[in-house]
Amino acid sequence: MAIKQLTVFVENKQGSLVSITDTLSKHEVNIRALSIAETQDFGMLRLIVNDTATAEKVLSEEGYLIKINEVVGIKIGDAPGKLSAALNVLDEKKINIDYLYAFMSRTEKHAYVVVRVEDNAAAEKAIEDAGLHTITEADICKL
Repeated sequence: MAIKQLTVFVENKQGSLVSITDTLSKHEVNIRALSIAETQDFGMLRLIVNDTATAEKVLSEEGYLIKINEVVGIKIGDAPGKLSAALNVLDEKKINIDYLYAFMSRTEKHAYVVVRVEDNAAAEKAIEDAGLHTITEADICKL
């Protein structure tokens, strides 16, 4: 099952990122993973959080432009070669990855990879068929 990712368009200036994190913190939204890509004038902050609805609401109220995408979360072992094995599964099924980022769990010996693909269902099936595990919104809340 795909997980929801927030993409927040952020002005590339001092204080912009802390404003977002402060807003989320004040509303008890916990960031589980993030990635930021920047250009000279703005950045795209991608977030996986424990409460997507609240995060979207409070950031929108603060004037941020928000986009919600569904992405696939993959649970992999925290060892050399595990990421490559997971990516090979998708490659063998001709599933292109638009982007990815990873994060670690604080309690397990696993890493998690978030991938953006065109067909989430096909990617999830390929991952599960290969004996790997996807993660759900409920799993994100438990991290």
